[in-house]
Amino acid sequence: MQQPATKHQSIKPAYAFKNGYGRQFARSLRSHWQLYLLVIPPLLFFVIFKYVPMANAVLAFKDYNVVKGIWGSPWVGLKYFRMFFENPIFWTLVRNTLLLSFYQLLAGFPIPILLALMLNEIRNGRFKRFVQLVTFAPYFISTVVMVSMIMLFLAPRLGFVNIALQYFGFEPVNFLGEPGMFRSIYVWSDIWQTAGYAAVIYLAALAGIDPTLYEAAKVDGASRFQKIWHVDLPGILPTVTIILILNVGSIMSVGFEKIYLLQNSLNLPTSEVIATYVYSMGLLNANYSFATAVGLLNSVINLVLLVAVNGFARRISNNSIW
Repeated sequence: MQQPATKHQSIKPAYAFKNGYGRQFARSLRSHWQLYLLVIPPLLFFVIFKYVPMANAVLAFKDYNVVKGIWGSPWVGLKYFRMFFENPIFWTLVRNTLLLSFYQLLAGFPIPILLALMLNEIRNGRFKRFVQLVTFAPYFISTVVMVSMIMLFLAPRLGFVNIALQYFGFEPVNFLGEPGMFRSIYVWSDIWQTAGYAAVIYLAALAGIDPTLYEAAKVDGASRFQKIWHVDLPGILPTVTIILILNVGSIMSVGFEKIYLLQNSLNLPTSEVIATYVYSMGLLNANYSFATAVGLLNSVINLVLLVAVNGFARRISNNSIW
C-alpha cells in the first residue's frame, strides 16, 4: 500500500520549484537587465496614469464635494446613471456615437489592408518607397493642424473646394455647417491621415509569410489575384482579426479632440457624442460626478464589446487576444 505523503514531502517540491524559479529569474535579470530596464517606463506609465486613476471612478457613485474630497463625499448610488438615462439627449448621444464609430470602422478598416496588399505587389522599389512616404507622412500631422487644414479647404468663400465648385458653376457649400456632412468629413479625413500608418502593420505581417507558399502558387499557375486571395489574405488573417477586435472594443471611444475642434452650433445635431458631452458637463459645467458616471458607463460598454468580440473570434477562427 502506498504511504501518504508527509508534510515534508508535500512542501519540498513546491519549495524546490519556488527556489528554482527564483534562481532562474535572477539569472535572467543579470543576463538581460537592459531589456528589463526598458520595460520599467511603460509599466510605470500604465500603473500611474491608467490603474491608479481607476480608484477615482468611485466618484460616479458619490455627490462630489470639493471640500470633502472624493472619498469624503456622500454616496448617492446610481443617481447620476439614472439622470443620464432619463436625459432627453441620451439616445441622441448614443446614436451619434455609434453611427460615427461604425462609419469609421466600415470605411476605415478595409482601406489599410487594401493599401498594404497593393504596396506588397509593387515591384519597383523606388516607387514603392515613394508611395509609402506619401501615405505615411499625414500621420505625423497633429490634430490641431489637421482640423485647421480641413477648415481652410472647406471654407465657404475662400476654401479650395468651394473655389473649385464655383469654377465649374456650382454654388458654394458650407460643409462644416451641414449636419449631414460632418460624419463623412470626419471619417474620410481620418482615413487619409491614418491609412498609411495602419498599413505598416499589415505590411509587416505580409513580410512574415513563408516565401515557399508563393513559389508553390507560381508553380500551380496561380494569377496575381489568386496569390493575394489564397496566400496573402490567409497569411495576415490573424493580424486582421486582432486589429478588428481592438477596433470594435473601442467603438464607443470615438476620438474627442478632432470632433470637438470640428464641432460648431450648426453641426451639433450629428457631432455631439458621448466624449464631447462628458467634457462639457464635467469640465465646463463642473458636474464631475455626472461626467464620471457617463464616462464609466462608456468604458464598461467598451469592455463588454471587447470581451464579446474576442470570444466570438476565438470560436470561429481560433484567433483572439486571449
